[in-house]
Formats: sequence, structure tokens, C-alpha cells
Amino acid sequence: MTDDEKELRVLATDAAIEFIREIRRDHPNILFHQSGGCCDGSSPMCYPVGDYIVGDNDVRLGEIDGVPVYISASQYEVWKHTQLIIDVVPGRGGMFSLDNGREKRFLTRSRLLGGGEACAVQSLARGGS
Repeated sequence: MTDDEKELRVLATDAAIEFIREIRRDHPNILFHQSGGCCDGSSPMCYPVGDYIVGDNDVRLGEIDGVPVYISASQYEVWKHTQLIIDVVPGRGGMFSLDNGREKRFLTRSRLLGGGEACAVQSLARGGS
């Protein structure tokens, strides 16, 4: 992991970036929203832009390969000391997520930010900004 990657709130494995590009061939404009639980656990959900309305209380964590990644403000408060790493594993995606039906799915792994690292991370925007 490079020093630049250590300061990012969200990043992805090479396999996830490849999968994102596969999905974008069918759906060029997508976004991620980190699910907070319930039916799809805590999976990163992938939606076409326009099919998911980013709320005023959603926090933009950053981008992966040009794709914005959001999380609810309440969930961000719980995970604010972690870096989210989007990966891919075999299986079915979330019911409404674009990875569903492709026999592999996105999975969020996390890494605890330590020491001054959490303080060095860029400030985050809420909503669609």
C-alpha cells in the first residue's frame, strides 16, 4: 500500500476495479453506496446513477476508478476510523445491486486507520457534493 493509498477513505482491489469496468460496459454511469445492513448485510451496493438518490445525510467517501462511493452519515460515524477496501468474492450480489446475477459480488473489507493517519484523511462532503 502506498502512502497516498493510506490516506484514502475508500479504495479497491485490482479484481474489484476489473469488475467495476465489466459492469460499466453495461451501465456506464454507476455509483456505490455502502449498505448499512438488513437484507444485504454490509455489502457495497452498486447502482446506475439516477436509480439511487444520494441523500443530504450521505457522506461521499471518495471515488474508485471514477465511480463515487457514499455511506450514510450514521454509518460513517461508526466506521470513520476505518478505510474501506472494496473487493470481489464468488457469490450473488445484493438484490438491487448491479453485481447481482454475475456469479461474483462486491465485498467490503476494512482497515483500521491508526495514529495520525485518521487525522490526515481529507474532509468529506455530504450529499451529492
